[in-house]
This record gives sequence, structure tokens and C-alpha cells, in this order.
Amino acid sequence: MIASHLATTRAGYDSVADLYADLFGTAFLDMPFDLGMINAFGRLVRDAGPVADLGCGPGHLTAHLRSLGCDAFGADVSAEMIRIARAAHPGVRFDHVPMTEVDVRDGELGGVLAWYSIIHAPVADVPGLLAAFHRMLAPGGHLLLGFFASDTAEPVPFDHKVAPATRWPIDALADLAARAGFAEVARLRREPGEGERHRQGHLLVRKSVQEGEAEAV
Repeated sequence: MIASHLATTRAGYDSVADLYADLFGTAFLDMPFDLGMINAFGRLVRDAGPVADLGCGPGHLTAHLRSLGCDAFGADVSAEMIRIARAAHPGVRFDHVPMTEVDVRDGELGGVLAWYSIIHAPVADVPGLLAAFHRMLAPGGHLLLGFFASDTAEPVPFDHKVAPATRWPIDALADLAARAGFAEVARLRREPGEGERHRQGHLLVRKSVQEGEAEAV
């Protein structure tokens, strides 16, 4: 049985999928700071193996990563989002599964993009998500997280328009990533743009090549 928060998230995005795709089907591709982080991630993982866009929504970032030369595929818990992604990007792999149930072997992926997809997970579940991403990645593989940023010491719930969500302090998320075995590569926090309510945060981390590397950095 699917967890209650996943069922809520799935139902929320299923109900607004067409509108969401109309409004955000090219989101972040015209935002220079956000696109800079995505492009940097794409360059780092381009030759590293398969790349998973987890919580891919309408699939535009999956397609963008493929345009950069990445062997990218998408996955999303929303069946309607996957329907839209498959129609918009025929020939690209899109899986209708939760992020942690993607059909990949341990250590198979060169990169994981989780772009505003961990925000709907309960705070207590985020360490488990990071551990799952770590398990999927090959040594030296990269993870890029996008999220709504908070300047507080602890994560803060907020009134997301589709499903319950949380804003994350970058330091807190970076600490959890380090505990999961990742070393920080780069971070970005930017002020809200036009039509945005909150600051945005991006965190790029790398799976340790050797045991204990993250702790030594």
C-alpha cells in the first residue's frame, strides 16, 4: 500500500496535471541561476551512466538533460504527470513509480536529479530518501536537490498549492546529505523571482568514492 503522504501527493498532482504542465512545462529553463546549476549537474553526469530525474513532473527537465547528452529518464508518483511527459517526449523513458521504487540496480546511476520533489516528503522521511539516492548512485555520482529554502534553523511546513510541503534550511539539508555519505560540491540560494513566494535553494552533492570521504571533506 502506498504511504499516505505519497497518496496525497499523487492525488494532488493528478488533479492539476494539465494546468501544471501549461504553467510550468518549461519552468527553470529561463531562470539563469537555476539553469546554471542544472547545466553544471548535466555536465558532471553526462558520461557517468544513467541519470534519474526523480519527481520529473511533465518531463521537461528530463528532456533538457538528454539535450545535454545525458542518458536521462524520469519517474513520478503521479500517473497524470507521466502521461503528459510521455506524450510530450516520445521515446524517453518515464516510470510511474515513487522515487525510491525506481527499477535500477544499486550503484547503477551516474546522477540523480530531485528537483523540488523531496519537499512533499515528511521531514522524518528525508534521511531515508537521501539514503535511497545514495544507494542508487555509483561511487562519485552526483545528486542535485532543488527546494524551497528557509532561513530558520529547522524545516518549516508551508501552504503549497498542490500538496503539503516543507521549506528547508540549506545547512540542515547539507548536514543530512553528509550523514548519508555525500560530500558537498556547491550550493545556491536565491531570492524569490517574479511570482515566487519563497527563496529557492539548490544543493549539489557527490557520493563518496571511498568510505569516509564525505566526513573528511
